[in-house]
Formats: sequence, C-alpha cells, structure tokens
Amino acid sequence: MYAVIETGGKQYRVQNGDRISVEKLNIEDGGKVVFDKVLVCGNGSDIKVGTPYLDAVTVEGEVVESGKGKKVVIFKYKAKKDYRKKQGHRQPYTMVEIKAIDGDTTVPEKEEAPKKEKPAKKKAKKAAPKKEKEEKPEVEEAAEEKAEEVAEEAPAVEEAVEEKAEVEEAVEEKAEEATEEAPEAEEKAEEAEAEEADAEEK
Repeated sequence: MYAVIETGGKQYRVQNGDRISVEKLNIEDGGKVVFDKVLVCGNGSDIKVGTPYLDAVTVEGEVVESGKGKKVVIFKYKAKKDYRKKQGHRQPYTMVEIKAIDGDTTVPEKEEAPKKEKPAKKKAKKAAPKKEKEEKPEVEEAAEEKAEEVAEEAPAVEEAVEEKAEVEEAVEEKAEEATEEAPEAEEKAEEAEAEEADAEEK
C-alpha cells in the first residue's frame, strides 16, 4: 500500500517503513506526526484519487530526528564594482518514518536485488598471471645458462687482462731506457760538433 502526501509545499510518495526528510516540523524526536493532506492512496489495483485531498484518509509517522542539511554557498559578484558577498545556508529538516497508511500498518517485503554476474573478461584477466608464472622457470633457466657461460669465459678474460698489463709494463721500461739514453746521445753529438770545429780551425 502506498500514498502521496503533501507537507511543506512538497509532495512525497510513501510506503510503510519508509524514511523521508521533510521541511522542519515543530515536533520533538520520537513524537507522532499525522499527515492529513493525502492526494492519492493505492493498494494494488484499488486506487483512490482526491479532489485535491482524500477525506478521512491519513498517514501516520514518527519523528526520527531533526537537523540541518549540507551547506549551500550563495556568492554574489558584480564586475568592476568591487562588490562581493558570500553567504552560507543550511536548510533545516525533519526525518519521519512512516508507520501507518489509512490505518494499515503492514510493511511491504523488500525484494532482494538480483546478484550481478561477473563479466567473463575479468576471468580472462585472472587467468593471464598463471601463464606468466609458467613462463618464469624458462626465464630463470636461460639466466642460469648465461651466468654459467660468463663464468666459463672469466678465466680467459683474466688472462687477457694480465697479458695486456705485461705489455704495458714492457713499453714503460723501454720508454724509461730511451729517456736515460737521450742525454748521452746529446753529449756525443756535442763532442762531435766540437771536434769538427777544431778540425776546421786547423
């Protein structure tokens, strides 16, 4: 059973057990409320429509709580006039739980929403990591083979490095010998020039 009621200048479609937020009512929490402005009352195929309201049909409820809604900001602005005005507002409300419609207090059973089936794509995505796990051992085996090859080539590389170091040492020794012999060659050249000069004077 349902009804359409009017309160606070607004209309609400309600059933037993529903909780609705209406404009503030001067009633304490836990107090009873009677809505006598009923526009429509229906029970299955039996529907009553008022002109504008139904006589002798009321909707009873109980106040759950009273409070204020979310803040709304009102901002006024005028260009080139240095005019700005900001104001906040929270609309007061009263939450009411519907207890009876035209004396009927039965609460309709809520139908359970059908469970949504998971799409097949998600299952395919979950199956993909398994393949990666199967491929991981192959990658590890390849890495181990490369490591073994590098370990086998390591002695040859060390030998080549040692040979290179020996060659560099030999080159350095020859360079040192050449630098030591250079002054002696210069002295000999000077002596030869002096002898030639003496021979020319004679």
